[in-house]
Amino acid sequence: MADWNDKVKRLLKSELVRRGISNSDLVNMLEQIGIEETKSSVDSKISRGTFSASFFLQCLTVIGCGKIEIEEYENQLSIAAEPQIDYNQKKN
Repeated sequence: MADWNDKVKRLLKSELVRRGISNSDLVNMLEQIGIEETKSSVDSKISRGTFSASFFLQCLTVIGCGKIEIEEYENQLSIAAEPQIDYNQKKN
């Protein structure tokens, strides 16, 4: 059985590292959109991987992650955020 908490935790942590954003920075960024969290609460949520979808989306939004892609390889769930491929954009 897949450990979903571990997968989402690794996804968020990797996006923070990719952008050079610390948990303290994240707390400040969340505060700018009206989300009040302490550094210790953010540390705990990310460490456990037990946070709401709302918190996850808030974090991805404030760090500038506009899209994520979830792909399945050989019956193993692999999560990658913002792949390095161009998407066909819908034209109006």
